Amino acid sequence: MAIIEVRDVKKTYPLGKVEVQAVKGVSFSIEKGDFISIAGPSGSGKSTILNMIGLIDKPSSGEVLIEGRPTSGLSDKELTRLRHEVLGFIFQSFNLIPVLNVWENIEFPLLLGKTKVSATEKKEWIDWLIDEVSLSEWRTHKPNELSGGQRQRVAIARALVTKPGIVLADEPTANLDSSTGEQIIELMKKINRELSTTFIFSTHDAKIVEVADHIIRLKDGLIVENKRLNGAGSPDQVRE
Repeated sequence: MAIIEVRDVKKTYPLGKVEVQAVKGVSFSIEKGDFISIAGPSGSGKSTILNMIGLIDKPSSGEVLIEGRPTSGLSDKELTRLRHEVLGFIFQSFNLIPVLNVWENIEFPLLLGKTKVSATEKKEWIDWLIDEVSLSEWRTHKPNELSGGQRQRVAIARALVTKPGIVLADEPTANLDSSTGEQIIELMKKINRELSTTFIFSTHDAKIVEVADHIIRLKDGLIVENKRLNGAGSPDQVRE
């Protein structure tokens, strides 16, 4: 079963007296463990689709299913629970809390959730994540004491701290130089392999597209290419 299904989703926004159709009826599915790139030029609808998958925005019509469950009829409370327990988010602007250090920033989502973990279990998990993103020496540093790449590593660890099955990343390398961006991509690919976490990217970055195992290309709110690479590295392709 697909972990995410997008079924004939459309999204329309009012612009003055007219309506703009940002997404014009797209359908695709995402499997557990996918490392998927939703790519396309500015205005193609990729960030809109990511926001609808992330339950930040609602489709004008159509349906988004997460773990087989339709989301259109869920209450705000149920949507919040899904966002917290099933989804993790990585943003291009990092969105770290300035007054908290590395360890505290990573811990923060756990303080918001209702799932209780023991202090020992929490410490072991956060310590493991900090080591995994190579920030052990900076655990007590505040965001303004870190480089852009280090801040994004904190953001990745924070996205993983609730153990989500799905991580959504909106242009995660946009504010990084090319070398640092490649390191961040390698880190996310490593976590994808080790934890089988599903990563979904909205991106312009050709480097992310190159390492993706599932690529969806958009133009003017429509899918122009839907390509999944099989285990042998050759594509199974559907054009819509």
